[in-house]
Amino acid sequence: MNYLKKSGFLKHIFKSVPLIILFIAVLNEFDANYFGIPFLSINLAFILIFFWTLKNIEQFGYGYIFLAGIINDVVTGSPLGLSSFLYMLICVATAYFRKITLRPNITKDWLFFLITISCVNSVYYIISSYFFDVSIDYRFLLTNNLATFLIFFLFYIIFNAYYKKFFRKSDVWWKWQCS
Repeated sequence: MNYLKKSGFLKHIFKSVPLIILFIAVLNEFDANYFGIPFLSINLAFILIFFWTLKNIEQFGYGYIFLAGIINDVVTGSPLGLSSFLYMLICVATAYFRKITLRPNITKDWLFFLITISCVNSVYYIISSYFFDVSIDYRFLLTNNLATFLIFFLFYIIFNAYYKKFFRKSDVWWKWQCS
């Protein structure tokens, strides 16, 4: 394991894993039904974007997030740019939350995530229904928000452990001091 920490190439690969997971999630679908239960789906892309833009935006850049939204629109057949707009709304919310938070903890992040995805999903369904004449299934909207909100806690713990392992605080401090 010492070799992995010293190797720059492997360190870069391990730091790119969340970004790779994001592109796999958007290639999968907008709201993936991973469990096969009707009306129960989670939005893994929202979880990834929220967590990684909140913790480490340097590795998870806005350009990659915008590109992931364009790819998601192509895969799902949504109007081009809609998912990118929604992903950027999540980035704006996390940037605001990062600025106002003095002592981050999982409870605050979790509750702010609920507010963020509720607003973003509402914007998605409003734009879809008014401009593109798509019918809205409110049961799907509610279960998607609830399932994504509940599963965020598990992903937060996993991603936080990964963040502590591969994104050391000393690296972030050093970048801040040099800029």
